[in-house]
Amino acid sequence: MQRRAVSAVLAAAALVLTAGCSSDGGGGGAPADSGSTTPGSTAPGSSPSRAADEVPPAKGSVKVLRTVAEGLNTPWGLAPLPDGDLLVSSRDERTITRIDGQSGKKTELGEVPGVSPAGEGGLMGLALSPDYASDHLVYAYFTSAGDNRIVRMLYQEEKPAGEQLGAPDTVFRGIPKGFVHNGGRIAFGPDKMLYAGTGESGDTGLSQDTKSLGGKILRMTPEGEPAPGNPFPDSPVYSYGHRNVQGLAWDSRQRLFAAEFGQDTWDELNAIKPGDNYGWPEAEGRSSDAKYHNPLAQWGTDDASPSGIAEAEGSIWMAGLKGKRLWRIPLKGTEAAADPQAFLEDEYGRLRTVVSAGGDKLWLVTSNTDGRGDPKEGDDRILEIQVS
Repeated sequence: MQRRAVSAVLAAAALVLTAGCSSDGGGGGAPADSGSTTPGSTAPGSSPSRAADEVPPAKGSVKVLRTVAEGLNTPWGLAPLPDGDLLVSSRDERTITRIDGQSGKKTELGEVPGVSPAGEGGLMGLALSPDYASDHLVYAYFTSAGDNRIVRMLYQEEKPAGEQLGAPDTVFRGIPKGFVHNGGRIAFGPDKMLYAGTGESGDTGLSQDTKSLGGKILRMTPEGEPAPGNPFPDSPVYSYGHRNVQGLAWDSRQRLFAAEFGQDTWDELNAIKPGDNYGWPEAEGRSSDAKYHNPLAQWGTDDASPSGIAEAEGSIWMAGLKGKRLWRIPLKGTEAAADPQAFLEDEYGRLRTVVSAGGDKLWLVTSNTDGRGDPKEGDDRILEIQVS
């Protein structure tokens, strides 16, 4: 079910703190609570153990509980199943594998046809349908021969290993592809709409072009149509002026946050407000121009290269690739409540994806076999961690 491109004109606001990146390898003012609140029920990954308005302490902690699985090749997307097992995508092998949440046993579902891995592109983000319990649909974002697109596939557990994926049904196509900056993160929000982080594919002009799907956060129905209530009529564009978005997460108040790579100076964590302009390429990191929405936190590019993010215990947890560390950003509304704090620095190498495991626990995926890391024995792996 192919869907459409965009046309719209967008406007802006701002936010900030300090502490921005390159590709994978490497202000105006706004109200304190100006992030998006999407209509719906419960935000994915929110922490029931902490009251919604309670500000977390300035300092937190991380404890690695166990290695869930190892020996993975170019893992990228991670989708927890209702029974506690995990689905993980291999960017370069084009496969989706099921990981037993207790034993770590790996069962390959199958290879996704149409994937064309190269550079930073390939089989990337995964998400389960909001109605997975009844429809058993798995969504995937991948690079094809001509574009980046989103497909959905029926997961048929009763079939033999390697043959459990139904034929891909394309729900959205036409996202620009490149050797770099393909975005790739997808997630269903608390409103049951599908969100996608895209990159500008190395063409900086696309981010400010509201007729392009590159350098955007997109919001669409599960069928790939522009979602009701989007800021611009008949358009999937939710926010623009991004360079390469690879992290999407909601807090317990259903506010959306996104992480993105800067170029040479600043990587960013942003609170997303529908219709706002996040500045790239005119602004990298904080800007004094009020038409650009400033990041709530920023990092030097050697310290982050942010990919996946998740919310737990009142903080955003952000995986760093080039930075080889996990960042904690405590929140007060859509502002940082304290300076970001780094954990696991250089302990597990490049970190690609972080996903809520419920309460104070997270799944963390390393990324040392992606061509830019230094793989050690056992790489790549999935870790279970406990945070505060």
